[in-house]
Amino acid sequence: MTSQTTIDKAGQGDGPSGAPSEATPGKGLRGHPWFTLFTVAVGVMMVALDGTIVAIANPAIASDLGATLADVQWITNAYFLALAVSLITAGKLGDRFGHRQTFLIGVVGFAAASGAIGLSDSITLVIVFRVLQGLFGALLMPAALGLLRATFPAEKLNMAIGIWGMVIGASTAGGPILGGVLVEHVNWQSVFFINVPVGVLAVALGVWILLDHRAENAPRSFDVPGIALLSGAMFCLVWALIKAPEWGWGDGRTWGFIAASVIGFVAFAVWETRVKEPLIPLALFRSVPLSAGVVLMVLMAIAFMGGLFFVTFYLQNVHGLSPVDAGLHLLPLTGMMIVGSPLAGVMITKVGPRIPLAGGMACTALAMYGISTLEKSTGSLAMSVWFALLGLGLAPVMVGATEVIVGNAPLELSGVAGGLQQSAMQVGGSLGTAVLGAVMASKVDGDLPGNWDKAGLPPLNPEQAAAASQAVQVGVPPVAKGTPEAIAVKITDVAHDTFISGMSLASLVAAGVAAVAVGVALFTKRGENAEAGAGVGHI
Repeated sequence: MTSQTTIDKAGQGDGPSGAPSEATPGKGLRGHPWFTLFTVAVGVMMVALDGTIVAIANPAIASDLGATLADVQWITNAYFLALAVSLITAGKLGDRFGHRQTFLIGVVGFAAASGAIGLSDSITLVIVFRVLQGLFGALLMPAALGLLRATFPAEKLNMAIGIWGMVIGASTAGGPILGGVLVEHVNWQSVFFINVPVGVLAVALGVWILLDHRAENAPRSFDVPGIALLSGAMFCLVWALIKAPEWGWGDGRTWGFIAASVIGFVAFAVWETRVKEPLIPLALFRSVPLSAGVVLMVLMAIAFMGGLFFVTFYLQNVHGLSPVDAGLHLLPLTGMMIVGSPLAGVMITKVGPRIPLAGGMACTALAMYGISTLEKSTGSLAMSVWFALLGLGLAPVMVGATEVIVGNAPLELSGVAGGLQQSAMQVGGSLGTAVLGAVMASKVDGDLPGNWDKAGLPPLNPEQAAAASQAVQVGVPPVAKGTPEAIAVKITDVAHDTFISGMSLASLVAAGVAAVAVGVALFTKRGENAEAGAGVGHI
């Protein structure tokens, strides 16, 4: 087991004279590492699935509840904003009160909020309960990593994280398929109701299986000013990224919130050097591998989530696939993540994370370059090759970067480390969508007028041109009702050609980000504290 001393809160300790011993599984299944992994995987599956399954339900929700486009966007934005802002604080709560307790509270709250959304009769209630979903999801995710970190011996931690990553990858990629089936054959409420039985199962398993491990020197107090500063800084950053496509990157409001986030992060860093028990001991970042792992997770999420954002539009709006069929076309990606994640865990255990991480990001860069070559006429086989290569590249990065971050943090900060890992993914995903979205918008704005004129289409006034550009950015041809068929075909060709040129440029940028990440991966190494307990001062 991890050699850092832990206190077994279930009374299983067997140290001399009742002294706290190294965490060991209790009698029967309680505390068993592999059953612990299965239990947290059930809970994590709910949160990961919810990140993508809801997107399929949004049109049905809008129709049923009379929601505007802005309302529908907030169904997603409210969830990710709450999740991103509270992850690190939630991890600290787990370090303070125990990861078993925070995991169970997170599961109960997430499932209850999901059920409440399904019963909601207004878009306002849906958004409010989505915020609660995000907050409870933030409790659940770092706690899951904290439990794995404390339960598994060092030589098996990578395999455990590999399976954990496999569950997240499969759930994320499988969301559109399951969501499409539920919305098409049941109703949009079923997308949320499905979390209730899953939550009940996770709670039952958690009460039965999970053993609470606490580091002997776990934090005893709360850094309330630190929580406020970090939460405010994260909110300003994520808010700016969410609103940038609407406001524009040159707008003063966008840069005002970015500036506020920078000031908040600086103030947080200064404060953390002065408080006795900081929210995030800055000495953590003296660990070059841990810092590299955080940066790597951000870069990976930018390339993956930002690039894949446009692939879904390409499959549905250019190739005309249904959401379910689009999800099925992404099965090579999902399949390679499912197969590759446990294998990556084994490889990282044998050779360390550096080579698998660098190789994974190189595969990701090559895959994003391949995606930049997709055309209207590209067949399913060619797409599958690039999607499979992307999954093969992402698997070792998801596993290895997580192990590098969590394994290089002391056990008493495993929750904070899990929060850092998840925050890096959320911020990276938001950055990827915002920055690559800006690249797409710029390319479409630049190319559409010329392509439109070249096709001999009727000129557009400024208002019509802006609306056409917005539609083309997601691959939708701006064909008005009553447009003659010959003109509609030309507009469709222009829209799809322009969208593909934008997607190509965005994918090339994503490939460049992944190439930079190859260099960052060379600074990683095996988690020191997964093998030998160490205080922050020994990093």
